[in-house]
Amino acid sequence: MYIIVIVIVAAYLFGSIPTAVWLGRAFKGIDLREHGSGNAGATNAFRVLGKTIGSVVLLLDMLKGYAAVSLAHVQSLWILDSEEGMILKIVLGLVAVAGHIFPVFAGFRGGKGVATMAGVGLALHPLAVLAAIGIYVLVFLLLKISALGSLSAVTTYPLWVIWVFPTPWLSMKLFSLLVFILVLITHRSNIRRLLKGEEKALRPPS
Repeated sequence: MYIIVIVIVAAYLFGSIPTAVWLGRAFKGIDLREHGSGNAGATNAFRVLGKTIGSVVLLLDMLKGYAAVSLAHVQSLWILDSEEGMILKIVLGLVAVAGHIFPVFAGFRGGKGVATMAGVGLALHPLAVLAAIGIYVLVFLLLKISALGSLSAVTTYPLWVIWVFPTPWLSMKLFSLLVFILVLITHRSNIRRLLKGEEKALRPPS
């Protein structure tokens, strides 16, 4: 079982890579968490660091989640095409998201985990995540409010997983509901601002 412990720790370390913080320091000489929304994630990176760096942060944060789930392939205890295998993948993905939110390499002050969670979802059930990303893009293009796009996407995510592109794994269905709850929790401040009409549109510098 030691190999399971190793891959769980590795998943956390993958998630803990503070992409936005490191790139902000390397290219702009700033700690992103001291600017904009104070969040070390892709949205704030777009807002403060610009489109190019923001895009890199987004892709790398998604890759962290995807890579963490892929660590399940290095063990041979459980067949991956089974309920137990899906549970292992989900655990690795959630640990990576926890690493992103509480990164050991950045004083345990990270982002909200949406991009990393999207990478996890792509590894677990790509059709459902692509559909949810489509919702995000549509809402964002119409309103330019990233938080509203994220909330809209995650609200539809369980629908894609359970009914539109149904999965045979109960753990995956429960995971989709857990994602919905987690994003609501991490976006509490955004929801309050949206209800007050104070959430700012995302207009990153060129």
